[in-house]
Amino acid sequence: MRNLDITTLRSFVAVADSGGVTRAAGFLHLTQSAVSMQLKRLEELLGLDLLDRTGRTIALTASGEQLLVYARRMIALNDEVVGRLTDQAYEGEITLGVPHDIVYPAIPQVLKQFHAAFPRVRVHLVSSYTRGLKEQFGRGECDLILTTETTLDPGAETLCRKPLIWIGAPGGAAWRQKPLKLAFGRLCTFRPRVIEALDEANIPWDVIVETESDRTIEATVSADLAIHTMIEGTEPPHLERISHGGVLPDLPMQQINLYGAQSTNGLVHDTLADFLRQGFSGADRRQLMAG
Repeated sequence: MRNLDITTLRSFVAVADSGGVTRAAGFLHLTQSAVSMQLKRLEELLGLDLLDRTGRTIALTASGEQLLVYARRMIALNDEVVGRLTDQAYEGEITLGVPHDIVYPAIPQVLKQFHAAFPRVRVHLVSSYTRGLKEQFGRGECDLILTTETTLDPGAETLCRKPLIWIGAPGGAAWRQKPLKLAFGRLCTFRPRVIEALDEANIPWDVIVETESDRTIEATVSADLAIHTMIEGTEPPHLERISHGGVLPDLPMQQINLYGAQSTNGLVHDTLADFLRQGFSGADRRQLMAG
């Protein structure tokens, strides 16, 4: 009888999500050698190679990809059981601020993991724009916030870097029109840089939708009446990246930053910060493989 160890599986998942032993060790608060030893024991137990170490970065083998699915389920079930039976002392509320456009796909999984670990702690999710979230954080109204920026303020950390891309209706032609019709949020931090890129490329433009409603923007773009910009990987399934072949200018990289994680506010606060790190490092594994 061979029994899988949850601690070892947790290390395996952390390495898979972060793309390297160094980053995984940081998330787990373990040494690199300890994480490497756990991975070696796991491979010896199963008699399988789970990691492809032939390249410059660590990748999963086919067996590793299969195990990853089961490992996530086993860890989630373990954390749910432990949370419900032993963490009843942790009660209260923690406030997390997230920009509208990066709630999906990472945040639902983060909230699910956190609820399993602390079922009696309520996460108050505030969804707004980066500028407003930073103001709320400055007033002490949010415990942790994520932002989308091109810079990093003191005391914050960058979770990942992703490109800003042009988004339109599937098979749409709005991007070919002159002047270029745009739909933007009224407080969108991307807007000034997008306009600057268009002006530098001598492309005439017209903002035909300026709103605080993401749904209004999506409906306009879905109808092929305008185009929009989003961070790669956050676009909804009813919109698609525009293959413009260089007709539209390239847009700057965006940083997804975490504020508030440097403060020492206890296990609940630190755990949520760690889940956010894992969620966004896993979502952008290609950018963070170097660890």
